[in-house]
Amino acid sequence: MTATTPASLTARALLLDMDGTLVNSDAVVERCWRRWAERHGLDPEEALKVVHGRQGYATMAVLLPDRPMAENHADNRVMLAEETADLDGVVPVPGAPAFMAALATLPHALVTSADRALSEARMGAAGLPMPATRITAESVGASKPDPEGFLKGAAALGFEPADCVVFEDSEAGIRAGRAAGMRVVGVGPRAAAFAPDVHVADLTGVRIEPAADGTLTLRFARP
Repeated sequence: MTATTPASLTARALLLDMDGTLVNSDAVVERCWRRWAERHGLDPEEALKVVHGRQGYATMAVLLPDRPMAENHADNRVMLAEETADLDGVVPVPGAPAFMAALATLPHALVTSADRALSEARMGAAGLPMPATRITAESVGASKPDPEGFLKGAAALGFEPADCVVFEDSEAGIRAGRAAGMRVVGVGPRAAAFAPDVHVADLTGVRIEPAADGTLTLRFARP
């Protein structure tokens, strides 16, 4: 997004990542993954470079490529329980409450790498409403950057991929949105490096204008 004019996109439905996009859960994520990395003799700082956006087992497969996948899935179940129990520091991304309120009667879905319990815990801790349509870890067979979650989200809402705009913060999520044939709004500092169609610091500058024909115009304030 340039500094000279506000950017806008049109869509018929929005697909929303959770962590880093609607909810700031970085403190919890970093605590849990630092402990995991240290238990496995890995550099926590290097591990944190790849944890965002993916399901836990997929992150573990990147960090420990020779380990059997069954062990990654078992570790992931432990990780999900730890993250669900730790809500200290979980807050909404700036602008998220107003953004979600504006979407209340409009087509939108949550598409997250968290499972159902974790997504409910974090959305609740952040004081955000849970979308009626949600694609969680239980809904898919492949983690982001695979596009399956976004494609299922679009299908559940009844829209073609090209009619959907994705809101994402991570490299894996942005890649997944692009692979699904969707335009991507990158949210927060992580997103800027991965060339989303539009980049915003947070959700405070995003305005949604619904039209009578069902078209949604997304307007983005100047940075």
